[in-house]
Amino acid sequence: MDENCLFCKIVAGEIPSERVAESDLAYAFRDVNPQAPTHVLVVPKRHEPDIGTLADADPASALAVLTLARDVAEQANGGSYRLVFNTGADAQQTVFHCHGHVVAGRPLTWPPG
Repeated sequence: MDENCLFCKIVAGEIPSERVAESDLAYAFRDVNPQAPTHVLVVPKRHEPDIGTLADADPASALAVLTLARDVAEQANGGSYRLVFNTGADAQQTVFHCHGHVVAGRPLTWPPG
């Protein structure tokens, strides 16, 4: 855990969140600024800055994030969803704790952003 990390504090229960789902290695909660009817963040309980670093450091946690994201999407929207990992400041990552955005519940256009 990084004591200065917002998402580490959410996982630890130090900052409240609207929990959607949880596994041994991952935690899912509603985004405070939703961009679609379903907008859930899925984070590993282990602190790593992005999905690539997480995959290298702890493949089981990376798989847990992907699996929980799929489960959340299936429950919320029957499995039709977009999963986005912003990696780096130029990609608009603002919290440097790996997190995937599960976005669903409306037609999504392409290309995004």
